[in-house]
Amino acid sequence: MTKILTAALGVAMIAGLAPAQTINVTGAGATFPYPMYSKWFDEYHKAFPNIQINYQSVGSGAGIKQVTEGTVDFGATDGPMSDDQMKEFTAKRGTNILHFPTVLGAVVPIYNVPGVATDLNFTPEALAGIFLGKITKWNDPAIASANAGVKLPATDIVPVHRADGSGTTYIWTDYLSKISPEWSTKVGRNTSVKWPVGLSQPKNEGVAGQVKQIAGSVGYVELIFALQNKMSYGQVKNKSGAFIKADLASVTAAAAEKKKVIADFVKWMLGPGQKMTAALEYAPLPAAVVAKEEKALAKVH
Repeated sequence: MTKILTAALGVAMIAGLAPAQTINVTGAGATFPYPMYSKWFDEYHKAFPNIQINYQSVGSGAGIKQVTEGTVDFGATDGPMSDDQMKEFTAKRGTNILHFPTVLGAVVPIYNVPGVATDLNFTPEALAGIFLGKITKWNDPAIASANAGVKLPATDIVPVHRADGSGTTYIWTDYLSKISPEWSTKVGRNTSVKWPVGLSQPKNEGVAGQVKQIAGSVGYVELIFALQNKMSYGQVKNKSGAFIKADLASVTAAAAEKKKVIADFVKWMLGPGQKMTAALEYAPLPAAVVAKEEKALAKVH
């Protein structure tokens, strides 16, 4: 969000004390949070009738572009803006861009395999191989070995990816870059990349629709779109070797795990870490400050 939005909301709060004045706030960006945003904006309008928030679900890349150009009050993206994008925003708008997490989600592999009604397991290697164009049949050993007992057809695999700049693509390619050195080197991570193979469609809705229509296809969408469209989506092998099927509970749990790691690190930094400051010509924090921070950390669950 931009400081412009913060100011607009500040005016909105004050407006409640004065004669009603219609205030229009506009936003654009990621398709993933659109269902949640629609609900939030509608409920907020009910509570504050003079405030109307309009949001265009046009993709993360378009959201970043529009907020940078100043045509909207706020933008939404599933992937963070790069340093260069933030510098461009500051240069054009004369202020800094602020990022606020609003809602959690997961990106899942969806598929349409004729004759297969069960949930399929995907290893990281299989997913990278499919989108690199190296695994081209559904009965390939890389897929079959993780799905014992499932009769997979010799159907061609048709990868489907986003055509527009997308935070969902950033998340997906970031994952592939982390689990596949070849992907990291040849394709990399970004909101838009040069895909080795596959068909392209705009927005989560477009990818979901294409996969539903084409037998043998596989794509990636935010979890909410797979659930809303009643689509099959795969279980993905994690570092522990377990195949995990994403759901709302597991998404929250994953975020909570990371939160604990960060909180534990901060605790360490305030404790043993403070003893290392002098060696690098830094001054340790006063005990009173440490005490206040530890008290605040105790509230992190």
